[in-house]
Amino acid sequence: MSDYAKYVEERKRIDSFLAQGFTIQRVTENLDGAYVEFTKREDAGGAYEKHILHIITPDARKYFSVKLMESQAKTSTVQN
Repeated sequence: MSDYAKYVEERKRIDSFLAQGFTIQRVTENLDGAYVEFTKREDAGGAYEKHILHIITPDARKYFSVKLMESQAKTSTVQN
């Protein structure tokens, strides 16, 4: 698979989780790529659903970084 095709696949998976209401909870980066933890609260009792994506391509790593910064900007705007 080409690097571009792999990037498109990873971007679609990121967008899919975000569209389903998941948020980026944690990012762990190492030489193998980045592990992005997505969580979504299921109910008011504290239960949540968690998924971890292994992101390999540099472009997809940049992409989720931008999405994370966008969500943080929305959160800080709402709080102010």
